[in-house]
Amino acid sequence: MTPHDIREFLRAALSEDIGYGDITTSSIIPEDKSSKATLLAKEDFILAGLPFFKEVFLLLDEDIRFKGFYNDGEGISKGSTIAFIEGKARTLLMGERTGLNLIQRLSGIATLTNRFVEKIKGLPVKITDTRKTTPMLRFFEKYAVRIGGGYNHRYGLYDGILIKDNHIKIAGGIKRAVKKARQEAHHLLRIEVEVRDIKELRDALDAGADVIMLDNMSIDMMKEAVRIVNGKAMLEASGNISLENITDVAKTGIDVISIGALTHSARAVDMSMKL
Repeated sequence: MTPHDIREFLRAALSEDIGYGDITTSSIIPEDKSSKATLLAKEDFILAGLPFFKEVFLLLDEDIRFKGFYNDGEGISKGSTIAFIEGKARTLLMGERTGLNLIQRLSGIATLTNRFVEKIKGLPVKITDTRKTTPMLRFFEKYAVRIGGGYNHRYGLYDGILIKDNHIKIAGGIKRAVKKARQEAHHLLRIEVEVRDIKELRDALDAGADVIMLDNMSIDMMKEAVRIVNGKAMLEASGNISLENITDVAKTGIDVISIGALTHSARAVDMSMKL
């Protein structure tokens, strides 16, 4: 997403909320009234999205004065002042909810991601997201995952081959699916196959898959998969990964752990904007 694309998205988000105008604010607040606002943390979290929060207000009024005290990726303590904003009161009130909605959600994703990352600190495993993102928010949500210390899986259907159960069923088996994908894909693309048991794992390995996703496997099955593959392909664990079991999963010897919950189940963090 280019800077232009980001601004256009934020313009659309503002338009969704403001529509033809903020009738509450315009009926109460004089047009020339100036004000100052403070962005406050109401809990501990990892900050993500402050540049987008700032851009929301600049799109409404380029004369807005903004002072941020932290950078994305920094830990924020409850009670901290994250930023000051100064300008027309109407502008501050019109941008408040759109800005807060975005920064609270992204900070929530970064915070949850960081909790998973800290659980496997020191182990040679990467934590990644999935395509289970909010429609039209994928760029921002995947950005927040990186801010939290995680990595991005494929961005969409167009930049990575991942052969799943429905592809396999229609193709007539793992080997046929991999062969067809290999014929059609250019030489720089890895081919990943999702497997559910050891038989499918062996089929994927024999077919020459570059990456094998272990879908909802037990810890014992993951250990067996690592033994069988023995470095011949990259192994990814996915499905039912939690903060409670991620350390055990990471210790099996797999290379990547993908977690949909990073984006689809992260709780928005609590912060407020006070004028």
